Amino acid sequence: MGYNVVVVGATGNVGREMLNILAERQFPVEKIVALASRRSLGTEVSFGDKTLKTQDLDTFDFDGWDMALFAVGSEATKKYAPVAAKAGCTVIDNSSLYRYDPDIPLIVPEVNPEAVHGYAKKNIIANPNCSTAQMVVALKPLHDRAKIKRVVVSTYQSVSGAGKEGIDELWDQTKSMYNPTDDKPAKKFTKQIAFNVIPHIDVFMEDGSTKEEWKMVAETKKIIDPAIKVTATCVRVPVFVGHSEAVNIEFDEFLDEDEARDILREAPGIMVIDKREDGGYVSPVECVGDFATFISRIRQDSTIENGLNLWCVSDNLRKGAALNAVQIAELLGREVLKKG
Repeated sequence: MGYNVVVVGATGNVGREMLNILAERQFPVEKIVALASRRSLGTEVSFGDKTLKTQDLDTFDFDGWDMALFAVGSEATKKYAPVAAKAGCTVIDNSSLYRYDPDIPLIVPEVNPEAVHGYAKKNIIANPNCSTAQMVVALKPLHDRAKIKRVVVSTYQSVSGAGKEGIDELWDQTKSMYNPTDDKPAKKFTKQIAFNVIPHIDVFMEDGSTKEEWKMVAETKKIIDPAIKVTATCVRVPVFVGHSEAVNIEFDEFLDEDEARDILREAPGIMVIDKREDGGYVSPVECVGDFATFISRIRQDSTIENGLNLWCVSDNLRKGAALNAVQIAELLGREVLKKG
């Protein structure tokens, strides 16, 4: 006996990845349906060895469906998620709409699985921002051992975080660099992304930070501990898939780099690749298609009393989005619905 599952936004990068991962992880599905906007109606998407034709989100009846994985923007989520939730279909939402609602749990299953029981207030669970998800997987086991006071993080975020338009812009601009008659000005991004880095993701806020940076601060506090101080600089880089982060952590007490390495090796969802030699670390191209969050470059920070540095890499379409949503679905089934 399995679950009746809806994937909303099934034709997008994250929606397709959700379907792939549900099949890969052999999620116990009784029935599954792929929904999309009317303009994508009838588009075929893959689910394991099956092909699904997308149905119309606008007219779909969520009654009798167990859970809906939403991979659409905040505006569409605002319209359709409450409809699904009211019909008794638990929503797992990948947009930013519900992440900061105190009545809606924000979950990374390796970090705060107990929060799933709070879903019943609105029948909605929020999936965190891609850059936050991989970072908190690394922070939580260290925080459990030596309480974290402060985190300074710089991100190197791939263009797939901006959707298909971001991928296409990097591809087109890169090709045009070798063709002097084929100019491809920036459209999706604020500046040229090919052979460049852009220290700007999402909108600017009054204090000079961007919304992406604010998200990392607010979400880390909600998921792990409101007492943790976080400061972030988020940068878009010319990489197709895979977010990287340089993370500096200050603890309440001393934590040796070797002990930290051992803790992370034992932690769920983490793969430590940390050799002090050429190539003894993970780069984003090596993490694509993998479920793990990879940790490298673990070392003491001698400039503060109790500090560590580390390098964190993950496939943002997987752990940063689709995989985390499927893991939430697995957690919800295991802990609450108990059908599969």
